[in-house]
Amino acid sequence: MSLRPEPIEPVPEETARIARLAFPHGSIWLRLRDELGTIYEDDAFAPLFPSHGRPAEAPWRLALVSVLQFAEGLSDRQAAEAVRARLDWKYLLGLELDDAGFDFSVLSEFRARLVGGHAELLLLQALLAHCAARGWLKARGPQRTDSTHVLAAVRALNRIETVAATLRAALNALAAVAPDWLSAQADADWFDRYSVRIEESRLPKGQAAREEDAAQVGTDGLRLLEAVSTRSAPAWLREVPAVEILRRVWVQQFVTLEGQVQLRAAADLPPSGLRINSPYDPDERFGNKGSATWEGYKVHLTETCATDEVHLLTHVDTTEAPVADADRAEPIQDALVAKGLPPGDQRQVLAHRLPPVPHPRPLHTGSYRRSTAPDLRPHADHEAL
Repeated sequence: MSLRPEPIEPVPEETARIARLAFPHGSIWLRLRDELGTIYEDDAFAPLFPSHGRPAEAPWRLALVSVLQFAEGLSDRQAAEAVRARLDWKYLLGLELDDAGFDFSVLSEFRARLVGGHAELLLLQALLAHCAARGWLKARGPQRTDSTHVLAAVRALNRIETVAATLRAALNALAAVAPDWLSAQADADWFDRYSVRIEESRLPKGQAAREEDAAQVGTDGLRLLEAVSTRSAPAWLREVPAVEILRRVWVQQFVTLEGQVQLRAAADLPPSGLRINSPYDPDERFGNKGSATWEGYKVHLTETCATDEVHLLTHVDTTEAPVADADRAEPIQDALVAKGLPPGDQRQVLAHRLPPVPHPRPLHTGSYRRSTAPDLRPHADHEAL
């Protein structure tokens, strides 16, 4: 899709007339358009789009829809339906009454462009610029920072589920990119063992049976990693992300003793801050704050807090879940200074716990190194992961 910026027109007369009749006392979204206009302009998003191709939906509208969607807690489908059906949204977006809107998939594509272009903060920065222009946001004012948890969009797995699911994910990835090579390497029973989703209900009963099953998974995974590492295997197979995740998980979870692959003892596992919990989001980690524990990430939110003034969110900082709040104080202050919003008084809220923030997809993409057969010695260096 290509971007062809066009001038933003006023709200259509008929849309404005009907909206005023339907909302005689106004509404939050009508007021937003009247007070702040459209907030966003297409030119700000131009670097995220190619110069040729089918015209894209106006990114300023998609940005506003994303804000409304978050404010009302709507899914992509619900947000797209609101664009088609709700009068207050049509007013804010400057749409004709009979405008059919767009397919819901456009919203996820837009978010992907923001993330891919490292423009995640663009929406917040544009809003802050409008607030500063109106005198609502001033430098050297008091600000405070608190953090809450971002829940990863993955299942919570126990150790045996994790290793089996990781091997299954690697097999599925290799089946898609190198089916003939995988067919030549796979044991006959691998399809029966790993073709269905790994779940607690399908695991063997009893500790001894589970340890035996985990050892078999470890042996199968090690064999696959050794096959990928041979000179006869295509070198690019070692760069498949799922294969690299498999290697890292096997170093973390397994050890070879007297020629037998087995799960590491709990005391021999790497710290939770290094441990991979899901093959589908290798960057999410266990975290805790106060009495809350979770799998995912942590988001640090900074807002103005002057008495008798509107409180505005000024910065969002997303980190791995185990990162301590105090460790982000200096980087957050540096970011505020770079924005021209140095705090006169920076406070960290350490006792209060905000509600969780569910996240529909991973916030980060992993960085992968060249894969080799893993070192499963009892004292393998976890820091080398």
